[in-house]
Amino acid sequence: MGEVIRVLLADDHPALRMGIRVLLDQAPDVEVVGEAESGEEALALIEALAPDVAVLDCQLPGMGGVEVAQEMARRGLAVRVLALSAYDYEQYVQGMLAAGAVGYLLKEEAPGVILAAVRGAARGEGYFSPKVVVKVTAWARRERPGGLTEREMEVLRLAAQGLSNKEIAQTLSISARTADFHVSNILKKLGAASRVEAAVWAKERGIVP
Repeated sequence: MGEVIRVLLADDHPALRMGIRVLLDQAPDVEVVGEAESGEEALALIEALAPDVAVLDCQLPGMGGVEVAQEMARRGLAVRVLALSAYDYEQYVQGMLAAGAVGYLLKEEAPGVILAAVRGAARGEGYFSPKVVVKVTAWARRERPGGLTEREMEVLRLAAQGLSNKEIAQTLSISARTADFHVSNILKKLGAASRVEAAVWAKERGIVP
């Protein structure tokens, strides 16, 4: 099969890392040359080992996967980045793509898919989990997460910060009735039973800090 694809794995979960390593090492054309459990370690190993593909978890301790990918781009490291994450949050996907990642895989993918994605990444071909494709397409159409309008996003941010409907109305210079209307619409769209649930949804997606 020609050249062996040299891979660096960066993930802070030892069991998951081991699983992916075993899977990749079984392939005759792939060799795992290094493993890292933090962003700083990943960056040092990528510089030292110059692998063909770096499989980066988005949530690494210290320096996150997105920061590692940005720093690699800054240093001009010619290594293909394949993002691997348990989440398809906008900040991760957009961050990784902006930093030059060739693909974005969710950890729930079947082993064969992960192997195919690594092979594709080595050739410069991107692979994106279907759920990620759906989200990227929606963002490209300028749709907000959860189908919320720009105004509803503003209201959600304020509600997640603990403001009451009355305070939201004052902040946005709208009537209390309009604020009530927006909040109930948001809960309906998100399928949330309460403002607290909506706030958790917003936090999980990085909409509010």
